[in-house]
Amino acid sequence: MNDSSTGGYLAPAVDAPPAEDDALDDLVHDLIAGVTALAPDLVRPRWQQTVPKQPEPSVDWCAFGVQEQETDAGPAIQHDGADDGHDTYIRHQDIDVVCTFYGPRAKGYAQRLADGLAIPQNREQLQLQEMAFVGVGAIRPAPDLVNQQWVRRYDMTVTLRRKITRTYAVLNLKSATVATTTDSSTPVVGVSNIHS
Repeated sequence: MNDSSTGGYLAPAVDAPPAEDDALDDLVHDLIAGVTALAPDLVRPRWQQTVPKQPEPSVDWCAFGVQEQETDAGPAIQHDGADDGHDTYIRHQDIDVVCTFYGPRAKGYAQRLADGLAIPQNREQLQLQEMAFVGVGAIRPAPDLVNQQWVRRYDMTVTLRRKITRTYAVLNLKSATVATTTDSSTPVVGVSNIHS
């Protein structure tokens, strides 16, 4: 691990990244299954390495995918002077999740998710993951024609926001050599103790 005394690039001091990839899919899966009460095996990530067989048209189910992750414009960086010191980097990120509901009651499940995300107890579960519910887009019908049969399908986008916190080994500045130059005198060079 490097720190600010070495110069060059700094990697996070603690490898505790936010949930990404499969871990983020698992978190979103649990959210959708928990709020809609769909069976866990009927809530599926949209993009999987091995694509499972699609349920019959008579089965209600949901496919979801993390579509876009947009980071806010500027992080907050706070220095903690305890011990050797470190910087804490805090930023927020919006996550758009596209949810597609299929089956004879697809619209009802889409509406259940939209309504259920407003319930404080459901939002508290997100807060445990440093996440928050931001909003839901329109529920849009998008029926599929499969084997000469129309399958009910409704698409919606759920927007979540999460807090990303990382720690970097930016050490305390204990002293510095400074030079002050004025037009009428010779440069003054000395060591200043910042903490005295």
